[in-house]
Amino acid sequence: MRIAIASSGKDENSKISAVFGRAPYYLIYENKKLVEVIKNPFAIGGGGAGFSVAQMLINKGVEIVISGNFGSHIENVLRSKKIKMKQINDKTVKQSIEEIV
Repeated sequence: MRIAIASSGKDENSKISAVFGRAPYYLIYENKKLVEVIKNPFAIGGGGAGFSVAQMLINKGVEIVISGNFGSHIENVLRSKKIKMKQINDKTVKQSIEEIV
């Protein structure tokens, strides 16, 4: 199972980002192992960041996305692609991955 976590930093001790589309990093896990760290190329700029990030994660084969918050448009996009969402706040990436898996 591939899980993407919107993160404030690039390691598992970082806090989960409060926002999905403008999170600084996305940490990709597979079977509880960190397999990829992505610096968000859409963190700064015009509108549409959430949609662009969603498409990027879809292309990476992600099945679950964890973030502090999701916008309604992004929820619709992720649901349409059968990607599950989990909203978690005030925890580290490591704590959230242990909670999910």
